[in-house]
Amino acid sequence: MSIAQPDLSVFETLESEVRSYCRGWPVVFDRAQGSRMHDEDGHRYLDFFAGAGSLNYGHNNPVLKRALIDYLLRDGVTHGLDMSTVAKRSFLETFQDLVLRPRGLPYKVMFPGPTGTNAVESALKLARKVKGREAIVSFTNAFHGMSLGSLAVTGNAFKRAGAGIPLVHGTPMPFDNYFDGQIPDFLWFERLLEDQGSGLNKPAAVIVETVQGEGGINVARPEWLRALKALCERQDMLLIVDDIQMGCGRTGAFFSFEEAGIMPDVVTVSKSISGYGLPMSLCLFKPELDVWEPGEHNGTFRGNNPAFVTAAAALETYWADGSAMEKQTRARGEQVEQGLISITEENLADVKEYRGRGLVWGMEFHEKARAERIARRAFELGLLIETSGPESEVVKLLPALTVTPEELDEGLSILARAVRETV
Repeated sequence: MSIAQPDLSVFETLESEVRSYCRGWPVVFDRAQGSRMHDEDGHRYLDFFAGAGSLNYGHNNPVLKRALIDYLLRDGVTHGLDMSTVAKRSFLETFQDLVLRPRGLPYKVMFPGPTGTNAVESALKLARKVKGREAIVSFTNAFHGMSLGSLAVTGNAFKRAGAGIPLVHGTPMPFDNYFDGQIPDFLWFERLLEDQGSGLNKPAAVIVETVQGEGGINVARPEWLRALKALCERQDMLLIVDDIQMGCGRTGAFFSFEEAGIMPDVVTVSKSISGYGLPMSLCLFKPELDVWEPGEHNGTFRGNNPAFVTAAAALETYWADGSAMEKQTRARGEQVEQGLISITEENLADVKEYRGRGLVWGMEFHEKARAERIARRAFELGLLIETSGPESEVVKLLPALTVTPEELDEGLSILARAVRETV
């Protein structure tokens, strides 16, 4: 694809150096629909990034867009803090009827603010309030957000360094298969908990991603998650599952922990919960943990009513018929896996491993710098993919759940070509 040099001057001179995604995709995007984005010069791109997982139902999903337009045209409330509104009531009732009740989940729903890190901060604060302890255990290669509390339980050294101050009250433990199966699960963790001389303060909670997205698409086994839940119960710690990127159907089931058959004490949800890319997050927790005083945790933009509208429409459209969406995602995931198997077989000396669940997949290469070259070449060929992992060593595939089989084949074909052409 031949791409003319776009006018990026205002971004380069006025916008902060902190910008990142735009550096890998140096065009000016103008329109988007479904799994396609278009730049201002008319070039078309297949999107396997999906707003970092915020667009599970694609760009400008027509059903969700119609619901949003209708709401705005009738002058529905846009900004409501935590006031009761028709839009919020509709979302809560729909979420309860289509998500919580069918899964036997008794959770209370908290609207902590518009972003994922807001949800994590509220979960950490609640755990500390409930247990009366400060320490939180997280896992190697975890990512939970960019505010200070979330960074304290994030593993990436580069992101942690951006805090500029010591990040305290967080302790990392090995994620599943961190030692390549050579050490029994939780041996170190439980030994520290039981040893009065270990120096580990009794944690209030453990926070975990069932699939570490930013950490390199590291997939926790169901049995590992079950053992973690049992450990938390034995040691009087809350289990927080961060489902911000992997929830809302990304791994197949609506919540990523369903496959393991566990019920976390607290769950954080964001990204695709609005269904349309609008800012929205939830902190879900068991009723007995609802010890908040009114106004003890708040935020000006926790009442984003347009997001409630699109969220309810997304649930009604994609989750009202039981397991249909889950089955489709698993089928699409099998298609991606077959594509990655073919790429691996063609490049046996180069590919270290591929891994994933549902519609989140990663491909790691022996040469760590290879992933960024592949992502760059894929962009030149019309495919948007990002990298992940502590050294950006994993090519990450995160297409919309509504992607068609034909679009998946097209994207996998472009990826295969990008791998071949970046040896």
